[in-house]
Amino acid sequence: METLNYLLSGFQTALTFQNVGAAAIGAVLGLIVGAMPGIGSLVGIALLLPLTYAFNPTTAIIMLGAIYYANMFGGAFSSILINVPGDAPAIMTALDGYPLARKGKPGKALMVSNMSSFVGGLIGMIILTFFGPALAEFGLKFGPAEMTTLMLVALSSISWLIEGNVLKGLAITCIGILVATIGISTNTGEARYTFGVVHLLSGVNFIPLVVGFIGMAQVFNLVTQEERENELVVKKLGIKDCKLEKEDISRIKSPVIRGGILGSVIGFIPGAGATMASIVNYTIQKKSKNKEPLGTGAIEGIAASEAANNGAAAGAFGPLLALGIPGSGTTAVLLGGLMMWGLQPGPRLFIDSPDFAWGLISSLYVSNIISLVLALVMIPVIMKVICIPNKILIPTITMVCFVGSYASTTSMWGVLIMIIGGILGYLFQRFGYSASPMLLATILSVTFEINLRRALNISGGSLSIFVEKPLSLFFLLIFIGLMFSPVLKKIYKKARQKNR
Repeated sequence: METLNYLLSGFQTALTFQNVGAAAIGAVLGLIVGAMPGIGSLVGIALLLPLTYAFNPTTAIIMLGAIYYANMFGGAFSSILINVPGDAPAIMTALDGYPLARKGKPGKALMVSNMSSFVGGLIGMIILTFFGPALAEFGLKFGPAEMTTLMLVALSSISWLIEGNVLKGLAITCIGILVATIGISTNTGEARYTFGVVHLLSGVNFIPLVVGFIGMAQVFNLVTQEERENELVVKKLGIKDCKLEKEDISRIKSPVIRGGILGSVIGFIPGAGATMASIVNYTIQKKSKNKEPLGTGAIEGIAASEAANNGAAAGAFGPLLALGIPGSGTTAVLLGGLMMWGLQPGPRLFIDSPDFAWGLISSLYVSNIISLVLALVMIPVIMKVICIPNKILIPTITMVCFVGSYASTTSMWGVLIMIIGGILGYLFQRFGYSASPMLLATILSVTFEINLRRALNISGGSLSIFVEKPLSLFFLLIFIGLMFSPVLKKIYKKARQKNR
């Protein structure tokens, strides 16, 4: 009952005129950004973050949360209509969405996508509502030693789960850690890696860095690409084209429910995110009984992908709010925004700022409804947006990158960071490296360093503090396991080959 009372009080915050308006604006922007191929929620939030400075922290984060959540809806549009995923989580949607659209049923594909996203997200929000505070209470038991080892697990797991290739992921993660160390040391007060540049004394500003690595890198990528063919599979969609039969609902019921539960659980894991959730649920569905084989236009495949990524989008707010650990590059940007507004996500957030925490959770329910309605109403508009040619898209993104970077620092130094970040981000893409582990490591390393120094100060410099406490020892063992598992896997494979 206490949780429900908190949720109701959160709705009082979320349902104010200003916050509902912010959620609606965020939902519109999220749908449009999500539908634009290759842009995605990370780019959208990174670019639009400076625009929220005029709002109070609660309204600003509600708007950004709505952008993130609605993006999961929007990403399916381009996947289904032109076979170009709007964001990484929508990749699995394209496998069945586009073939179904090519069969002359784009309306059904879009309706399955929207309804699956809505229900899957709703399940994720319910799980977040009842388990998010429990996670926060558990987090209150975390001291500096526990937080240090937890951050080690988070830093190592994002290397695994995001990059795929462990060595590449670890390399990029280490770069992010190095970037985070630039500036004045919190312990000694000495300048680190500033090379005599005064602007670096305060560290590398996170917002221009993100805008550069994601937004400007995308500009460079679009410049080097050939103009994409904007072939729409349908010119006009009617209500009849989007209607679902009882048989269709029966077919998607199982993958949607499973996707919502599985997605929210995966969303709680740092580094996993919506992309992994959609892949896992799609894989499970492929091994299940389906009326049509997945990959040929089966609605079960669309439902499995969309329910899971929306469930994960809701679940990702759990570790973000309760432990201060972002589960993806997008939530890392949200974490950076929260810190700029003077809010510190973690176990005490639900105690010190309950209005904000529960207002944000409640706003996700509002954003879910708004996103569904807008996704259905805006189908004709979004179909035009995804056809924007590169000659218009490139200068638009460039302008937003420059304005956002300058606004966040009020100096050209921010613009310079953005440009350098854009060049490096583009090179990362060209050589097959993801920028997400670096961005996650950059934001997590600050918390890691602070807690590491606190733990060592408590123990008088002794490392025994990390093995004396049960939770700390548990996380430390997980970290060691992650580090040595590639070697153990190779040994195991060689042993099996010899036995054969």
